[in-house]
Amino acid sequence: WVLAVGSPFGLDQTVTAGIISTRERSTPVSSSFQRFLQTDAAINRGNSGGPLVNMRGEVIGINSQIATSTGDYNGIGFALPSNEASFVYSQLVAGGRVKRGYLGVLLDSVKAEFARVYGLKDAKGAIITDVREGPARTAGIQVNDIIVEFNAKTIANSQDLINKVASTPVGETVQLTFLRDVNGQLERRTVSVSVGERPPRSPEALPTPSSTPAMPKLNSGKPGSDRPTLGLTLSELTPQLANERNLKDVRGLLVRDVDQSGLAYEAQIGENMVIQRVNRIQVNTLAEFEKVIGSLKVGDAVVMNVSYLDRSNRITQTIIQFTYQ
Repeated sequence: WVLAVGSPFGLDQTVTAGIISTRERSTPVSSSFQRFLQTDAAINRGNSGGPLVNMRGEVIGINSQIATSTGDYNGIGFALPSNEASFVYSQLVAGGRVKRGYLGVLLDSVKAEFARVYGLKDAKGAIITDVREGPARTAGIQVNDIIVEFNAKTIANSQDLINKVASTPVGETVQLTFLRDVNGQLERRTVSVSVGERPPRSPEALPTPSSTPAMPKLNSGKPGSDRPTLGLTLSELTPQLANERNLKDVRGLLVRDVDQSGLAYEAQIGENMVIQRVNRIQVNTLAEFEKVIGSLKVGDAVVMNVSYLDRSNRITQTIIQFTYQ
């Protein structure tokens, strides 16, 4: 049980009771570093900034916001965890601003599909999907490396790694343990990384809209068959086409169109993405893509490495994970 203390609607010293519904909850207004305690203790206007305490009288959170369709309490409230509040407070007192650790990478979480394709024992770890200028690149971290430990502590997912890095003092040297795919075998390696300071947030990375005509569609299944349909319209990304689209040195298959009834749409594959690898196999031609997809059975895991241009016109990479069903 927990108690929320505050002054809702100007009513001083009001106490409400509830439970912790979940931890590590993200909200539409939270940043990458903020995860909240969700509670059903009544929180209304005037509660913000009040403490959320446990049955031992310990402050475990700062009441901050609610999820509501009416503007008033609907049974879902959020509190910033006390350890995060303490971290921010100490930095503000010491330097007048908050400094967060930075590696210079984009991440995705290891999910069940990725674990199956790469032969991992469990779905834990953070996949490096892109490496920017920064400490990670200096240390030799590469795209597709799988971070499994941070200072000898197991990494559960990408958010876990983000939290650990963000809370590490700038300039501190940490040990990153990762798995790297070398000729089809995963090698375990450890490197030392000097944590940098996170720069101001850049524009959201999203694919740019399409302006090209559609090509014949690859549905992966034969007409009338029971095979799942990807619903992708693809074309080979020739060097000339890559240069025209500011995708220099990128090789793979350009997504021209995505059928909303297909698996690709559900997996959030978008127009103008370039599919480069499928299940660890490079695909530069339609024939290579069809061969890999054609070998899949219903229920198989699919992991695609894709690239695209973000809103800053910068080549960005990510990983798509889904089940062929």
